[in-house]
Amino acid sequence: MSSENTLGVDLKNVDVAEKADGRQIPATSSRLQARDITIGYDKRIISESLSVEIPDGAFTVIVGPNACGKSTLLRALSRLLTPNSGSVLLDGKAITSYPAKEVARRLGLLPQSSIAPDGIRVADLVARGRYPHQKLIRQWSKADETAVVAAMESTGVTELSGRLVDELSGGQRQRVWVAMVLAQETPLMLLDEPTTFLDIAYQIDLLELCADLNRTKGRTLVAVLHDLNHACRYADHIIAMKDGQIVAQGPPADIITADLVEDVFGMPCRIIDDPESLTPLVIPLVRRR
Repeated sequence: MSSENTLGVDLKNVDVAEKADGRQIPATSSRLQARDITIGYDKRIISESLSVEIPDGAFTVIVGPNACGKSTLLRALSRLLTPNSGSVLLDGKAITSYPAKEVARRLGLLPQSSIAPDGIRVADLVARGRYPHQKLIRQWSKADETAVVAAMESTGVTELSGRLVDELSGGQRQRVWVAMVLAQETPLMLLDEPTTFLDIAYQIDLLELCADLNRTKGRTLVAVLHDLNHACRYADHIIAMKDGQIVAQGPPADIITADLVEDVFGMPCRIIDDPESLTPLVIPLVRRR
C-alpha cells in the first residue's frame, strides 16, 4: 500500500482502520472537524460544547431521534450555520476563513430542503454544480460536460434532462439535487436526509451510489439518515446523537446495541446480524397490548 492516499494524508505515521471490504482508512486524520461548538437558532441553543472529527475516507452517518441536533450539526459543518462559539475546521483552518467558492470546491452539500428556480430544466440545474470550478469569465469546458453527464447517469436522471424541475415528482427532484452535488466533484460530501421522498428501491440505489463514491473514488461522505438499519449497512462510522449531544460514535458493529437503541430512540429491540451484509440489524420488539 502506498504511504500516501488520494487526499494526500501521510499514512506512515497515522493509525489505520479496516473497512468491511478490507480497505484501510486513516483512523485519526480529519479534514473536517468541529471543536467545542455551541450551535442553535436565534436564542434557542441546540448543542453546547460539541466536538467531532469526521474520519477521512469514510462514510459517516449521523443518527438520532427527531430534533436531536443532527441536521443542525451538519449545517454547522457545512458553514450554513455559524456557531455561537467554538470553530469548524476545514483542512486545518477555520471554515469561515475561506471564500465561499473555495469551500464549494472542497465540500458539497445537499440540504434537507432545496428550492429550484422557476422554469429551470434538469440539465441546467445539475450544471450549476460546476459553478465553483469556473473562472470569473465563465467558460463551459469538456470537463464540466463530462461531470454533468456522469452525475445524471449515476442518479438515473438522464432521461429527465430536458424536463422542468418543478414538473417532477418529489423523488425525481431529490435525485436531480443529488446529481447537482455529484457534479460539483468535491472530496467531501454532506447529505442531509438524502433518501427523503424516495421509494425503497431508489433509497437503496442512492445509498449504494454513496458507498461506491466512497469505496472507488475515495470521497469522504457524511449523511443524516433516519433509517438505522440503512445506517448500519452502509456506514463505516456512525455518530449517535440525543438531546444535542453525541452519545456514541464508531463502527456500527461496535456501538449499535439494544441498550443504545433503547436509550437514544426509546425503542426496545433485538440486534441480529443482517444475513446479507453481516452488519447489525435492529429488530423492534413486538409491543402487545
